[in-house]
Amino acid sequence: MERSALTFRTSPPPAARDVLALLKPITWFPPMWAFAVGVVSSGAAVDRRWLLVACGVLLAGPMVCGTSQAVNDWFDRHVDAINEPDRPIPSGRVAGRWGLAIAIAGTLLSLLLAPALGPLVLGAAAVGLALAWAYSAPPFRLKASGWWGPAVVGLTYEGLSWFTGAAVMLGAMPAPSVLTILILYSLGAHGIMTLNDFKAVEGDRTTGLRSLPVTLGVRNASLLACATMVVTQAIVIALLFAWGHTLSGAIVAALLAGQFALMPRLLRNPAKHAPWYGTTGVTLYVLGMLAAGLGLGGYI
Repeated sequence: MERSALTFRTSPPPAARDVLALLKPITWFPPMWAFAVGVVSSGAAVDRRWLLVACGVLLAGPMVCGTSQAVNDWFDRHVDAINEPDRPIPSGRVAGRWGLAIAIAGTLLSLLLAPALGPLVLGAAAVGLALAWAYSAPPFRLKASGWWGPAVVGLTYEGLSWFTGAAVMLGAMPAPSVLTILILYSLGAHGIMTLNDFKAVEGDRTTGLRSLPVTLGVRNASLLACATMVVTQAIVIALLFAWGHTLSGAIVAALLAGQFALMPRLLRNPAKHAPWYGTTGVTLYVLGMLAAGLGLGGYI
């Protein structure tokens, strides 16, 4: 009976608004922001590359990130039926196997666009898509691990998108300094992704997802998340000063000081204040990414 419910023949195509909801536009902003940081960190002039930049933003956000959301929703459909029954797949708005079809179509379309932006971008897109499937789909299902899951999301949302922006502008491998900073910000994003897990501690525990708040406890996981963000940004600041990007380093230091001021409230009640910190402290974090990119690109 379940098999008959999962056929295209008995399931009409979903409405455009429901496909859009499946792709979660709100999640596109982080990789699109990181792509823009990659563009400025390259130091290359944008004036004759607007079309490439626009295609890169489309690739990083709606296509690769949107596809990852469709993949995640398809493989989480049974869990979402309990925790988020209003999502497009468990609610029946995206019925049958249409969720899987959209995920596959997004993967193929992304791989068709990426080569037009260069071989390095194709490689980055292929890695990002492979990680998106490995994150959600068995047998890997990396999201079940509190260590691997946040690491994969941080790498794809921040690092690969940043790399793509720089590679699109240069048509070549970004400078070692750019690669170093984007890797550090990707590692720091592990803390951001850990904070995102606080909203579903009970659900994760029930469904067997070993997020860090589940395995380490809320208090220890929040301390680790804060330490991860602080240490990586401190290294970024030290490198920027060492490389002569004094103003850029000073801006990142000021933004880190702002995060320090916000962290005590987060640590008092991580489960309650993690969403608040996501709109305050994380905003300062990503502004620091931009400041670092502007310094590396020679703008400040």
